Amino acid sequence: MEAQPRTDARSSPTVASSSELTGDHLQEEDLNLRRRTAARLSTDSATDPTLLERPVELVSRAQTAEEIFEVVPAAVRVPRSQRRGLFARATILAEIEDPYQYSYKTKWFIVFLVAYAAAAAPMGSAIFFPSLSQVATELHTTPTVVNLTIALYMLALAIAPLWWSSLSEQFGRRSIYLISFILFIVFAILSAESTSIVMLTVMRVLSGGAAASVQAVGAGTISDIWKPIEKGKAVGFFYLGPLCGPLFAPVVGGALSQTWRWRAPMWFLAIYGGTTFLLILFALPETLKKTKTAAGLVEEQEIDPPPLDSPPSAWSRTSTREYVHSRAIQCIRILRICFVDPLKSILYLRFPAVFLTVYYASITFAALYVLNISIQATFEKPPYSFSTLVIGFLYVPASLGYVIASIGGGKWMDRIMAREARKDGRYDEAGLPIYRPEDRMRENAWLGAILYPLSLIVYGWTAEKGTHWIFPMIALFFFGLGSMIIFSLATTMLTEFLPRKSSAGVAINVLLRNSFSVVATIVAAPLITVIGNGWLFTILGLLTLVSASVVWSMKRYGPRWRVAMDKMAST
Repeated sequence: MEAQPRTDARSSPTVASSSELTGDHLQEEDLNLRRRTAARLSTDSATDPTLLERPVELVSRAQTAEEIFEVVPAAVRVPRSQRRGLFARATILAEIEDPYQYSYKTKWFIVFLVAYAAAAAPMGSAIFFPSLSQVATELHTTPTVVNLTIALYMLALAIAPLWWSSLSEQFGRRSIYLISFILFIVFAILSAESTSIVMLTVMRVLSGGAAASVQAVGAGTISDIWKPIEKGKAVGFFYLGPLCGPLFAPVVGGALSQTWRWRAPMWFLAIYGGTTFLLILFALPETLKKTKTAAGLVEEQEIDPPPLDSPPSAWSRTSTREYVHSRAIQCIRILRICFVDPLKSILYLRFPAVFLTVYYASITFAALYVLNISIQATFEKPPYSFSTLVIGFLYVPASLGYVIASIGGGKWMDRIMAREARKDGRYDEAGLPIYRPEDRMRENAWLGAILYPLSLIVYGWTAEKGTHWIFPMIALFFFGLGSMIIFSLATTMLTEFLPRKSSAGVAINVLLRNSFSVVATIVAAPLITVIGNGWLFTILGLLTLVSASVVWSMKRYGPRWRVAMDKMAST
């Protein structure tokens, strides 16, 4: 039989290039076309075995890694009766065997869900700022004590993700989301009904710890459904939730507290948590890949005692001892999951690549909180004397920077990683590129590392000298642009440094960055009073510029650190 003519997938008018397939315009027809092409290649290879080498040929001629043609198999749906997670049968979106195979529309919808949910925790702190004086007056306490409730709330945001991430790796993402937001709603309602500052503080801490689940688990969900070459852009959009939420929250909080007093923002949080719970309940399937057992544990043979109606000889000392031993092992496992495994995540900081990435993201996050405190403290006083509502809108320029960096920065980061793989000639046996996390820190990281520290310095002196408000706002925009580049690449790299424990890596990041933000929240206002905005942000800008040495270190030593980390993880 005559061999079928070989078709170049790149030159064929019926096959889209991979740059289109991984772009914003990937539609269902593209996926169907890829499946039909895969079937045709499979059939043709029976008569022309060399046709199977086509992917390698494509790689050798590709100008960019995005041009590589990759066949995606059809998604296999999980039957409704076998879906995982709490109330799994209620989901509209079906769970599938391989989460990578969700359509692009579904993936972006999931990104929207987790970003929306991730906004709840940081929003809970920012929405409280405009009503601090009202709380102090009504609950008969001092502003310093009320500020302490915010610091403790941030501390809960730092610590709780260690537990949520560990539990999500064991029991799945969906169940953790639902449980945490049920708790968040309850504690938000109790916060609104608080009759003393002690009750308010406790309820606020508990609500912060409940909402903190998405801070780490959300990034794990992104890692579940997106491949490395596509993940950067997705993480950028996900970060819009936790970053833009607290920037718009002061506007909402100011309007609500001005009209209905300080309890209204707490009720708003309860309503927000309720809508989030409903969205997750009906629209978010389980995305964690299946393991050998439902809980991710190694099953052992279950030892049951003899039936009660068995003769006494059946109740031997040996069988009773084995049964007790089996139950003891189960209790030890439960204790390990609840108390030991979450704290084990901290041990990942012993890896230089993880530690430096987390440190750099944390120092950037601390700068963000110092900036937020400064905006509130500076523009409510002369020469600006803006109202609470107007001050809320001053957070918008930074938000615009976040949005632009999220839309363009993530895609840029993915292209850089693909470019580095092509430049070094890193391909696997199938001819597909091999991506490395440290490749994400290149010229994009240098741009962010220089842009946002200089923006801090410009903001500090323009605010200190009382210049027209437009000049500090321009600085805030560029701060949002530069810092968002750092936030998104740090989170993406952590999910790739620890692919099997992606949410644990992000939980460590949340722990350190929120710990830094607690310190920033406490010291920012006194430092502004003592040394002023100019010198404070000059010192902070120089510190963050020096911290940019992380970018140089990752380029120089990143490959060596990653190899050592992979070896330790495999042993």
